[in-house]
Amino acid sequence: MENPSADEASAFRALADPTRRQILEDLRGGELAAGEIAGRFPISAPSVSRHLGVLKGAGLVTERRDANRILYSLAEERLAMCVGRFLSAVCPEQIVLRRTAWRQGPKGDAS
Repeated sequence: MENPSADEASAFRALADPTRRQILEDLRGGELAAGEIAGRFPISAPSVSRHLGVLKGAGLVTERRDANRILYSLAEERLAMCVGRFLSAVCPEQIVLRRTAWRQGPKGDAS
């Protein structure tokens, strides 16, 4: 990407909406068809489609066609890189603490 700052800005704009964040959480379990995603929200299918377009434009989801269905997947690496780069710049000591906690597993302090 030519301008990482502008590239990150598009990801954070996409993450600003709670519906889009919920879509990303729903995709955590694996790819879903557009209709399956739309069925999880009390808003119109075209509105969900617009949200998916924003997420795709920000590079946070990928899509593939399967016959007449469009299947969406979470672009985990892209999401992790954008958020991780920001967190590393803002609170680098927290990244070290998180890595230590991850290595300790559930035995470590959960706070």
